[in-house]
Amino acid sequence: MDYDRPLLTGKLVQRYKRFLADIELLSPPDRAGEIITAHCANTGSMTNCKDTGARVWLFDSQNPKRKLPLSWEWVEVGGQYKACINTARANQLVKEALLANSIIEIPVSSPKCLKSEPVVDEGRLDFLITNDENQTFIEVKSVTLLAENNIGYFPDAVTSRGLKHLQVLQRLKAEGHRSILFFCVPHEGIQQVRVAEQIDPVYAEKLREVIAAGVEVLAYQVEFQAQGMMLKHGLKVCI
Repeated sequence: MDYDRPLLTGKLVQRYKRFLADIELLSPPDRAGEIITAHCANTGSMTNCKDTGARVWLFDSQNPKRKLPLSWEWVEVGGQYKACINTARANQLVKEALLANSIIEIPVSSPKCLKSEPVVDEGRLDFLITNDENQTFIEVKSVTLLAENNIGYFPDAVTSRGLKHLQVLQRLKAEGHRSILFFCVPHEGIQQVRVAEQIDPVYAEKLREVIAAGVEVLAYQVEFQAQGMMLKHGLKVCI
């Protein structure tokens, strides 16, 4: 995915109330030093991704109807790794990769076979692929929590919603459908994905249960480019 226009840069002052971030702009030059409030599209704890003074990148929607036209997109973690904190981008990246058939484990015979946000029970999953008579359900999660030894963990906070998704995937698998939990990793420093048992032991236990029941787990890393991002290659998942 490419952004419609070049990203602005800045330094993080603070992230607060989950969806807000105060940022000191570095570019464009005529706005350098200005403190603005940007939208933060991330409901997680953002551990290690919200350090004061960290370099950040912003997208300007240029939409006068938006209360906060700037969106916080990327952050530099530890002074060396880019990470995308806008969790909405994960689905965009996965959809783009599915349509390009660049996720080798999940073939898509034609664009018409792919449906976004299919209704399942009283909620939605992220994707449904229908090839011939076979159905594949996919739930996407964004992984940005980096720990030692380049290991990424999910979740970064207790997630009742994520637990419900696992239950739905398990039921669909029991009904004969293919069910996949897909970890999108928009973080340059993460080389392996693990479940964060130390953060949410209930989720970790359920994840192991659904894997034993046949639910598949995949992880792919994102490559950052000058004007966007793309899903690049698979990563090892250790549950």
